[in-house]
Amino acid sequence: MGFAELSLALERRTYTWLRALADRRSSLPPHLLLGERGEDAAFFHLRSLGYTVVARRWRSDRLAGDLDLVAWDGATLVIFEVKSRSSRGIAPAEMAVDEHKQEMLRKMASAYLRLIPELHRESVKVRFDVLSVYFDCGDPVFEHRRNAFSRD
Repeated sequence: MGFAELSLALERRTYTWLRALADRRSSLPPHLLLGERGEDAAFFHLRSLGYTVVARRWRSDRLAGDLDLVAWDGATLVIFEVKSRSSRGIAPAEMAVDEHKQEMLRKMASAYLRLIPELHRESVKVRFDVLSVYFDCGDPVFEHRRNAFSRD
């Protein structure tokens, strides 16, 4: 294991410990805590795969909602919607990303892109991925659906 992998593993372990401590003190409902755990696990998972995560839980002043994770995959800006579940139910977690949610994510992505200088904005390729995180066996299990829907 190289230095970068060791550093990421130590960072993940420290964060997991701090997250567990915070969860015990939190007044958030269990489903929101699970969602935060899933987004945190997804963050470390994507970093270990070589993505450059540039935003977490990004919000716009003018729009409702947030972008769970925004990352670069080479020259492509990827908007990740993270769906967390404590177990695998009848339908996959990604099924929760319906037409309404997709439209909200497109609008949020457009707002995020306005932060990129106009000179470069038109050349940025955008992709929407859904990352499902399942905690049914303790450690998170990830299912990554690339190009889950397009940007119109």
